Amino acid sequence: MSEPAVLVEGLAKEFTLHLQGGVRLPVLRDLSLSVFPGECLALVGPSGTGKSTLLRALYGTYVPQAGRIHVLHRGRMVDLASADPRQILSIRRDTIGHVSQFLRVIPRVPARAIVAEPLIHRGESRQAALRAADAMLARLNLPERLWHLPPATFSGGEQQRVNLARGFIVHYPILLIDEPTASLDPVNADIALSLIEDARKRNAAIVGIFHDPAVRLRVATREFALAPLAEAA
Repeated sequence: MSEPAVLVEGLAKEFTLHLQGGVRLPVLRDLSLSVFPGECLALVGPSGTGKSTLLRALYGTYVPQAGRIHVLHRGRMVDLASADPRQILSIRRDTIGHVSQFLRVIPRVPARAIVAEPLIHRGESRQAALRAADAMLARLNLPERLWHLPPATFSGGEQQRVNLARGFIVHYPILLIDEPTASLDPVNADIALSLIEDARKRNAAIVGIFHDPAVRLRVATREFALAPLAEAA
């Protein structure tokens, strides 16, 4: 079997509620998993079991209290849990893509420029990046009249299509996906799932949250169950 693209060992994450007298809220404890190229691992479990927290830790947004998060970056395993900010930015640019539920709208920046930005950061020419952005937006059925407008006033479904276009425009080796079909009608949801299937065919390692069982059945190769810590063994 090939080397895993993601290897998590003994991960622990808790939050301190400073406005609640410093109460500590443990979310993840001694969590371990691996994801190989070409897999789509679906995180499952009740609300509050740490699925979104785990995704954010895998992206380097949350620093865990314990454990390691090894990702295959430029041919070697790098521990995100101990990486410095420069390494994390490099990993996000070249190795890990993240499609969240919500578009972080940038004021006054047109939709096509938002989508093109990850390619430009990787050294692609602006013209080539914008052409690729236009192709992604067209695939996701965003009307061309919206491409040159900032998405702040777009509908939820339109913003989600911009979000998907930005997340999939780079062929990242690792993809983190949170509810990709949220706010989408059936036609565009099908297109979103086809993007995930294409990424798997390119051998991307995918970790996702898919609350719809039909979506999980279509795109996931296996599931990883999280349980409330009080119920965990």
